[in-house]
Amino acid sequence: MTSPDPFSGAPPPDALPMPSPPARRRRRRGGWAAAVSRGWRSLRRAALAPVWRALRWLGLRFLALMLALVVLFGWILNPPTTWTILAEGTSVKRQWTRADDIAPVMLRSVVAAEDANFCLHWGFDMTEIRRVIARGERRGASTLTQQTAKNVYLWQGRSWARKALETLYTPMIEAVWSKRRILEVYLNVAEFGPGVFGIHAAAAHHFGTTPDALSARQAAALASVLPGPKTRAAQTGSRRTRAIADGAATIRRDGRAACFERE
Repeated sequence: MTSPDPFSGAPPPDALPMPSPPARRRRRRGGWAAAVSRGWRSLRRAALAPVWRALRWLGLRFLALMLALVVLFGWILNPPTTWTILAEGTSVKRQWTRADDIAPVMLRSVVAAEDANFCLHWGFDMTEIRRVIARGERRGASTLTQQTAKNVYLWQGRSWARKALETLYTPMIEAVWSKRRILEVYLNVAEFGPGVFGIHAAAAHHFGTTPDALSARQAAALASVLPGPKTRAAQTGSRRTRAIADGAATIRRDGRAACFERE
């Protein structure tokens, strides 16, 4: 019997390592677990597929309904009322007033007071939003389009659900309505005092006049109450009123009123 060559580098046959049974069992268990995991994922996908299809179906139809309401109130019908008006009631009779029958200075005043960059954005004033975030301020940066979406289609108060719907409605309104129509609708549903909704009721209640006859100071005074209509008074001589009147004149001169003004 010949002995293995100690210099050949090959170990004798009986010295070759054999895989241990525990190692083989571990591999078998790993393969079984992976198969179970794959099977579970497949079952889960199969079970959730109808749910996702149903949610997608509902979501698309909900968006279609929202768009239909935007088209309805943008091109066909004036909003007859709002959730806020129904909830709070009116103390002065409302009457819809076309933008053509509202003094142009009133349109400029509300823009100067609430959204000076109204003609420069597509519904969200990103410059103002970034400024508010950078300063760490808690005040909002809502545009007139966002406020119109909230006032016409949604409810008051702070909630993530309302804000999400407002975020969906805003670009739809900007895409379908003109800037002048946005201002017209806003001025006809905004609250100018407890139970005083719309520019017609506001002009009559605060100054005993009609929307087309408002002076620059009266228009600025009405715009000054919009952030807090239940607590602010329409004062023609207040500092805020004077600032709004100056702002209205400024946006007329620098062209920021061009998107909603008639030639």
